[in-house]
Amino acid sequence: MKTKLDSASIIAIKECMGVKKGETVLVITDEIKREIGYSLFENALKLGHSALLIEMKSGKINGEEPMPQISELMQKFDVVFIPTAKSLTHTDARRNASAKGVRIATFPGITREVMIRGMNADYKKISALSIKLKKILERGKFIRVTAPAGTDISFDISGRTSYASKGLFHKKGESGNLPTGETFLAPVEGTSNGVFVVDGSMAGLGLIKQANITIEVKNGYAEKISGGISARKLVKQLDSVGRDARNIAEFGIGTNDSARLSGILLEDEKVMGTVHIALGNNVSMGGKINVPIHLDGVIKQPTVYLDGRIIMKNGKLLIS
Repeated sequence: MKTKLDSASIIAIKECMGVKKGETVLVITDEIKREIGYSLFENALKLGHSALLIEMKSGKINGEEPMPQISELMQKFDVVFIPTAKSLTHTDARRNASAKGVRIATFPGITREVMIRGMNADYKKISALSIKLKKILERGKFIRVTAPAGTDISFDISGRTSYASKGLFHKKGESGNLPTGETFLAPVEGTSNGVFVVDGSMAGLGLIKQANITIEVKNGYAEKISGGISARKLVKQLDSVGRDARNIAEFGIGTNDSARLSGILLEDEKVMGTVHIALGNNVSMGGKINVPIHLDGVIKQPTVYLDGRIIMKNGKLLIS
């Protein structure tokens, strides 16, 4: 009997990735997200595709490289699904496979509930909004973000490409998260100044339930981080990598109206009405900082100014 998880996996394979007859499928999972990996693998086989399942030991942090043998294997398939506890999105392994034309879907931190809820979104609608937002951002030069919890940060985006993670990855080399729905870019290195307060959720730490995480930024780096236990855990993660882990790596806007704040960053950063700012690696989005860490923090009810014009007010997009 087909389960809701089976149905979600079939949508991922057929609709989101558009796997065609004769294309090969690789599923990379770990001991933590095995249930999702097996579902994608078994349903790929049932749909008639040649598929291989690989299970590796879960990584320690988001952005950590997989073993070289897995990196090489990724380049030998048409489509790769990666449901893992820690993200492989911002890795050389993913980038190199994409450069070879492989279509890749990453599912960092995915749960059964998020998979079922997220994969049943209207991806044609999400795609249209994400692409529209991409075009608007690429015409801009400067962004300022404010929010009720205390966020007030600005940065230069001149010349930066924006990326629409639209949930439909049908062309060679396309990749993104599933479930998805966001438009994002890398602020120009060294230009971010101000403060952002994470009051939604933080990658690797989950929902912010007690003290918010306050991150003070100067010339592109998070110089001071405060806010109780969560802040101390974040500092420990960043310091284990080094100075560039504190780089302001990404600014993104959620475009998925089916997503809900759940504590799973994969879903949280896609929630309509939120923005997120990430620390660490930005090479995947055209930046210059390549470190084995990428951590996003979600901000609720933001107001976003693009070259002085409001494009989002208190969490509501004002674009047309």
